[in-house]
Amino acid sequence: MNKDYLKAAVEIAREAGAILCEEFERPRQISYKGEVDLVTQADKRSEQAIVRRLTELFPEHSIVAEEGTGSEKNSEFCWHVDPLDGTTNFAHGYPCFCVSIALAQRDRVIAGVVFNPYYKELFAAARGEGATLNGKSIRVSQTKTLGTSLLCTGFPVQNRKLSPNLQFYGDFTMRSHGVRRDGSAALDLAHVAAGRFDGFWEFGLKKWDTAAGVVLIEEAGGKVSDFDGAAYSLGGPVILATNGLIHEEMRTAAGETRIRVSTP
Repeated sequence: MNKDYLKAAVEIAREAGAILCEEFERPRQISYKGEVDLVTQADKRSEQAIVRRLTELFPEHSIVAEEGTGSEKNSEFCWHVDPLDGTTNFAHGYPCFCVSIALAQRDRVIAGVVFNPYYKELFAAARGEGATLNGKSIRVSQTKTLGTSLLCTGFPVQNRKLSPNLQFYGDFTMRSHGVRRDGSAALDLAHVAAGRFDGFWEFGLKKWDTAAGVVLIEEAGGKVSDFDGAAYSLGGPVILATNGLIHEEMRTAAGETRIRVSTP
């Protein structure tokens, strides 16, 4: 059954990706949800298409989508949809963006897709079935130490002055080969699953930001938790996702930084 859900998510993600590529070639129509939080016509068109198709195929399922067009229902199944993760990149013509679609059953993600249509890279995973990139199996990296790792993170578009992540960014930069900030959490997580990054952390992400990435990393052999090592809860205050080999070293480093910055 998970494969059936995944097949549907893949097809819908490709349809939404075609919309994003079409909009990417046009002059961008941009509006703001807050002082710096962008939304484009592409976000809206992509979400409308995804929600419409999911509703047709799975009318009994709940849908939670970033731009608010989903529907809450009394169902154990819930789709988490980010129609355009990396909106700021998209708006500036930087081709680091994606569609992210995931299905959770009682808050356990069972299928997920992250699709970068510009580079035609489709990451997919179903619980118990492994993770793939364009149909080929992927695994997390075998990097064994934080000092030889390439990491990634992100920063919020809202309340940036309140985020503690600048301190963590500095500390992890000094402890690793480097830290990248590409502006799309869903793609960052997919790249950890594919072994391109060795670890990722970020504060304050929404369920639609991380749901697909969580199942991708776990099915690719990696590990996902919070900074205390507890199971990560979708929408939780902080996510730590790694190849598993550097997980405890990253947790220890984060703990030392957390003591200094007094963050929970």
